[in-house]
Amino acid sequence: MPLSPLLRQYDNVLLDLDGCVWLGDECVAGAPAAVALLRAEGKAVAFLTNDSRMMPEDYVRKLWSLGVQAGLEEVVTAGSAIQHVLADRPPPTSAFVIGSEAIFRHVSDAGCRIVNRTDRAERADVVVVAGHDELTYGELQAATRALLDGAEMLAADRDPVFPARDGMSPGTGAFVAALEYASGTIARSVGKPATQMFETTLDRLARGRSLMIGDRLEADLAGATAAGIDGAIVLSGVADRAQAEAATDPAPVGIAATLHDLVVTR
Repeated sequence: MPLSPLLRQYDNVLLDLDGCVWLGDECVAGAPAAVALLRAEGKAVAFLTNDSRMMPEDYVRKLWSLGVQAGLEEVVTAGSAIQHVLADRPPPTSAFVIGSEAIFRHVSDAGCRIVNRTDRAERADVVVVAGHDELTYGELQAATRALLDGAEMLAADRDPVFPARDGMSPGTGAFVAALEYASGTIARSVGKPATQMFETTLDRLARGRSLMIGDRLEADLAGATAAGIDGAIVLSGVADRAQAEAATDPAPVGIAATLHDLVVTR
């Protein structure tokens, strides 16, 4: 399988996970072969995700289980970015956390004191928000009260939905919007399209031209442009062809049905 002329131009390839490499627990058709071809052609590969429900090592295991080779340094998540931001805050910092077990671990590893289920929950210094499958009204209530009391809000991302095999599901952005509306506080988002994840990734890669491949115009394409690199769109996730072809500021350097179709010459 020969590499496409588009991909020959780049030294580093950054890949979104949800909607580009996989949908839920299944790979997008041809994705493992596309990644293998990139590696065979000497391209450096990295994986970026706004999904912060797992630790980076969990994503590595999932990639391997689906036939995609990956190393720990090649995976950058929004949870990793949250940990980096919190670690830069002056201690002590108390945090109320909405998110998965992985987000609790990232916040704890940053040196913060987690105050969920304590009498300090509504007086936390920072409210951390990341999507998870068991959101409760009680979490939104405590977070709102902390924000109204002056807490900052740190969000994993602003994605309104995320693609799964059986359709779209509410993303972190939906939870963030509710809390912003309730409290009048504007969250700081660290996931794509914020440049922090891109900068972290590019620091781990060799010098040269880099391309971001994803399925979201507002996150993957816009974030790549903000980070100073090119972006391409695949149609296996959120964006459809009409939206991708209408994008002009920025315009994607390539549009294809799947990662395999973008990477491999037919």
